[in-house]
Amino acid sequence: MEFANHIILIAAGLITFSIFAGVLSSRIGAPLLLVFLAFGMLAGEDGLGGIQFQDFRVAYLTGSLALAVILFDGGLRTTREQFRHALSPAIVLATVGVAVTAGIVGVAAHYLLGYNWVEGLLLGAIVGPTDAAAVFLLLHLRGLRLKPRVGSALEVESGLNDPMSIFMTLALVGLAAHGFPKGGWGETALQLGLDFLWQMGGGLLFGLVGGQVVLRAVNRLKFSAGIYPIFAGALALVVFAAAQTVEASGFLAIYLVGTTLGNNPHRATAEISRFSDGLSWLAQICMFLMMGLLVTPSRLVGVLVPSLAIAAVLILVARPVAVFLSLAPFKYARGERSFISWVGLRGAVPIFLGTIPVLEHVRHAQTIFSVAFVVVIASLVVQGWTISWAAKLTEVELPPRPAARARVELDLPAGVGQTVVAYTVDPMSLAALRRMARLPLPQGTEIISIMRDGQVRNTLPSDGVREGDIVMLLTESDALSQLDRLFAARKARARVKDVGSVDFKLDGSANAGSVADMYGFLVTPHERDHTLASLMHARLGRDIDEGARIRAGTVELVALSIGEEGSPRRIGLDLDPPPPQSAATRMRLRLAEIRNSVKDLFLS
Repeated sequence: MEFANHIILIAAGLITFSIFAGVLSSRIGAPLLLVFLAFGMLAGEDGLGGIQFQDFRVAYLTGSLALAVILFDGGLRTTREQFRHALSPAIVLATVGVAVTAGIVGVAAHYLLGYNWVEGLLLGAIVGPTDAAAVFLLLHLRGLRLKPRVGSALEVESGLNDPMSIFMTLALVGLAAHGFPKGGWGETALQLGLDFLWQMGGGLLFGLVGGQVVLRAVNRLKFSAGIYPIFAGALALVVFAAAQTVEASGFLAIYLVGTTLGNNPHRATAEISRFSDGLSWLAQICMFLMMGLLVTPSRLVGVLVPSLAIAAVLILVARPVAVFLSLAPFKYARGERSFISWVGLRGAVPIFLGTIPVLEHVRHAQTIFSVAFVVVIASLVVQGWTISWAAKLTEVELPPRPAARARVELDLPAGVGQTVVAYTVDPMSLAALRRMARLPLPQGTEIISIMRDGQVRNTLPSDGVREGDIVMLLTESDALSQLDRLFAARKARARVKDVGSVDFKLDGSANAGSVADMYGFLVTPHERDHTLASLMHARLGRDIDEGARIRAGTVELVALSIGEEGSPRRIGLDLDPPPPQSAATRMRLRLAEIRNSVKDLFLS
């Protein structure tokens, strides 16, 4: 009994103190996961805590469970829009990209560490995947808003590449521990190919079918609100374990269960999201603390130099080569590919995979585990600490969206497809500053009530909304970001070369006069009967490219997407555009574009 109490005390104390340490470290920009890892090392046998923990079986079990929880939460937060932006490139990155990375690191390990080819490739497979926990956490915790196709590619890739790495690791562990089958290379390749198809195909099947089962069970069964998150999480883990039992990829399956649940209306949406977020945090903290406890720092000294060399090859050579090859067919700009290359963050997954060779008694297993640990630390320090700087340098960062000072959401029954949301109007919001006689609400959004000075009305006052008004709306979930921009405080924003910096998205066939009246911009009398698309054509007088802008009074219209006939299909409205550029400024920017084009021509 006393031993059990000590275990609970130590575990709770480690989690509590690591959270405090993480809060303090965030002030100097340190990656939070690195803090958890370092805190586990400090509590270990070479640190101040002196805790001796070398049970790799417990570490593998705990790591599997934690990674499943993290991927489920990541799936909940991956939207259909992200899949539309980046599914194909993310799949290539998660398969071809991981294989190329593992191959290059394997060659480096062969020559730097003296491993045979199988052992070298095994190390490459272990450190090859980007880590879902590291990517999800660093991108969202830093409040970093990236170009949609860049952020989507990173997040979807990190959710999909773990199954590929686990397959490669298990296959190479089998070859390292037991050698090649008597049938030779041909039979081995055939068997590995069939295993790969079953793991990926089976994981896909379990994920899609299991996701629908979980979704329907959550919608049809009635519990108290607090039970739904536990029920959904438990069912997702059942799908994960069932897939693993038949040697399909449970990690791919549970990620797809999360995406199915996160992209369809269901009961207790807010409760499931909050519970999953908290559980994911707990899983990440426990996973990194345990991996920190598992390593013995004194054993790292002997492999420190070659490990850092492997890390340098991974960060500077293997990941960039893999990304540039994988994204070549998808027309990503050089800056976008460079940023995706740099943010190949490694986290607890390589350390978790490093426990498998130890459990299977592979030669050099302890060294492989130690090298993987050093590579993870190097990645978190070098890449994690510089992620914001890299986003600015490569011009993939977008201005942060304003956060609503007070936004309250009310879940409606499943199947309605809408939500009720209430905003407290910020004094620096567009709605308060412009005192609009008509609020520019997204399509499908209706005002339920407006509360001012204790009085409730169901129509907009003649003087618009004012600071402190509470506006309750019926809307769709996709419109929340637009409503945030309307009711939240405006911040000075840096302009970037991206068409996503707009406040509202409109259909190109909308009537220009009606839109002008609603959003408060100027059009000439003969332009009022135009559609927004024909208005842009009339103003520009040429074929319109994606990203083209025209100014209309104090706002700008932006061509977001172009239809087959060359006419803008979706048009963005920027309510806070930069001041008009002078002729000298436009000429200077044009010369800079020409100079960069000539430079790229010679470099290519």
